[in-house]
Amino acid sequence: MQIKLVPGNSAGTVTTFYLSSQGPKHDEIDFEFLGNLSGDPYILHTNVFAQGLGNREQQFYLWFDPTLDFHTYSVLWTSNQIIFSVDGSPIRVFKNRETELGKVDSNYHYPKSQAMGVYSSLWNADDWATRGGLVKTDWTKAPFVASFRNFKAAATSSFDAAAEEEALESNQEQRLQWVRKNYMIYDYCGDTKRFPQGPPPECK
Repeated sequence: MQIKLVPGNSAGTVTTFYLSSQGPKHDEIDFEFLGNLSGDPYILHTNVFAQGLGNREQQFYLWFDPTLDFHTYSVLWTSNQIIFSVDGSPIRVFKNRETELGKVDSNYHYPKSQAMGVYSSLWNADDWATRGGLVKTDWTKAPFVASFRNFKAAATSSFDAAAEEEALESNQEQRLQWVRKNYMIYDYCGDTKRFPQGPPPECK
């Protein structure tokens, strides 16, 4: 999906592009763009839900102004892993460790058994989106407009067949590490206040 985000003062707004199933034990794969005051960077918020359980957030600054032009945000979802990418550069890889960790943590699941639809939205989330809710939406700046175009979806006849072709090439792996070193600002795996007893098992 190509997206051009809300320009100017977008504080309090959240622009989204995500996959989701339905029901209380839904699966979900999220791109959420947290608006900010004019001149401050957007935060790209990613999350993965499986069987209704999320709390696997990673957040990034972008290395460009996402309001000036369209940029491509994509998800490669297979039975082995989920790859989040921006303009072809992988920024996050979430691996399926269900076979290994399911015996250790009954709450660990990987989204693989529910069909998901594709959604996009622009909504008011000023109770949390910008600086933890300290900055509210300035409705005098409305309307808030994000633009979407060139959505493309591709599927194989076999979920497992796609998994066989998913390994990152060496230049993609280097790009992934560059993004994570320079632009990742939050990783749930390193949040000791949130997980004082140690990180979730998939982080180890």
